[in-house]
Amino acid sequence: MVYSQALGFAHGMGVLSEEDNLVEAMKKFVNQFTSARKEKCADKPFDSGCSSEGEMSEDSGVDRRSPEEPLDERLWQELAQQMELCLARAKKTELQCQEVLIPRQLAGRIARDALRTASDEPCGLRGAVIQVHLETGSAVRALGSIVPDRSVTPTFELSVVFKADQDNWPSLRHLFGKVLKLSPGFRLVKRKLYSSAGPVIQEF
Repeated sequence: MVYSQALGFAHGMGVLSEEDNLVEAMKKFVNQFTSARKEKCADKPFDSGCSSEGEMSEDSGVDRRSPEEPLDERLWQELAQQMELCLARAKKTELQCQEVLIPRQLAGRIARDALRTASDEPCGLRGAVIQVHLETGSAVRALGSIVPDRSVTPTFELSVVFKADQDNWPSLRHLFGKVLKLSPGFRLVKRKLYSSAGPVIQEF
């Protein structure tokens, strides 16, 4: 847009042509729209239509999800929490130790991989019965079970096998009164309940 010098500035007043009037009107409209949008963002800072720094670019690193995925996101969070709760309950019963130290984000990683493993099932992860185990050396001990959705008839069983850190911590029989540290590695074993197919084992 090209601007021309306005006459009459020497008298402290700008003289606007019809074109300038149109420009000023457009500026006011844009300012009003922008102010309203900022107020909306302030009221709803997490609204998907607002961004405090403007719209996010394709290279911003944000994981854009399809409309079907919010349910998976909730299932992921709930499963990660349930696994940590299962470990917390087991420390005074099956494990008989004072504390269980789990690597940061391990439960979240397992939950993500569990969702991927269940992606080819009719009801996804909601059709699973999840068995939680701990492996230490050659021993594997059951810690508990998780049913993501009791209203759904299970179509498969998924075993989540945590692994004890064998390098720095005692074996399972020596855990009483001590601290158990888990390894970042784990195993998923999937068994279809209504199929003759063998189990699918994944090591991570």
